[in-house]
Amino acid sequence: MFSELISLIMKYANDGFFNATEKLNSFISASNNILDLVSQIGTIPEVINHDSTEEKLFAKASDAILSRAFRELGLKSTIISERADSADVIARSIIHGYTLVADAKAFRLSRTAKNQKDFKVSALSGWRKDNDYAVLCSPYFQYPRAQSQIYAQAIDNNVCLLSWEHLIFLLTHEIKENEEVNLSVLWGFGKSLSHKVVVAEKKKCFIKDFDKLLLSVTGCMQAEFDKALSTYIQSITKRGKEEKDYWKSERKEIKAYTREKAISELIKAKKIDEKIRQIDSFIKGISRG
Repeated sequence: MFSELISLIMKYANDGFFNATEKLNSFISASNNILDLVSQIGTIPEVINHDSTEEKLFAKASDAILSRAFRELGLKSTIISERADSADVIARSIIHGYTLVADAKAFRLSRTAKNQKDFKVSALSGWRKDNDYAVLCSPYFQYPRAQSQIYAQAIDNNVCLLSWEHLIFLLTHEIKENEEVNLSVLWGFGKSLSHKVVVAEKKKCFIKDFDKLLLSVTGCMQAEFDKALSTYIQSITKRGKEEKDYWKSERKEIKAYTREKAISELIKAKKIDEKIRQIDSFIKGISRG
């Protein structure tokens, strides 16, 4: 299912961004294997070029998958169309009445060290506006393992640091909101932790503490979650091999370039012609003035 999604992203990239997004949303909404999509969407495939239309469509697809996952949990969820100063997804509890906004994150396995700006925790808190909760959904193993400013920001601003792997666990165990199950206990984790953590320890990673809360919601034991994490690691390891194979293939192709082809590709990579055209356009613009 995930491989089909990537094929559709490549196929629709030239159909106009709005039309392509609508087609991808329809595909995701109709998917009968949401678990496969949730389990893979946290990793951006290397075949998708950086800062490309395809990468932007992948980001929109991650929004749609997150929204679909919330619906599977029993919430009413939609994608927020506007992008400026706004979260990606909004959801409402049909039974308990609360609302939340959420932001979906995905990273490349080849990505170097990330910083707090990559997670946009404080910005997400601002995007909450009149909603009760703010949720960031990022790959479990991409969250900093030691101290980080994002944990202090999450506590101070009551932002839930959720992961795609947490969602998989919830969906696998068919957790769904009802009169007895109120998932706001998860979304409000930051606020509850703020009453327990001293200032000196606010930057400390609290993902393991959130894991325990997740287990209390699902009624599962730690051993079961550890087993699930092991399965997730195996899946990511498999993806890692696929992504490395892509770059090995690229390296092999580059080594086979003729001298002329290599020069042409380097000029293209440095965007030299585009830069020259931009300079010409600027000079012409001011000359007319």
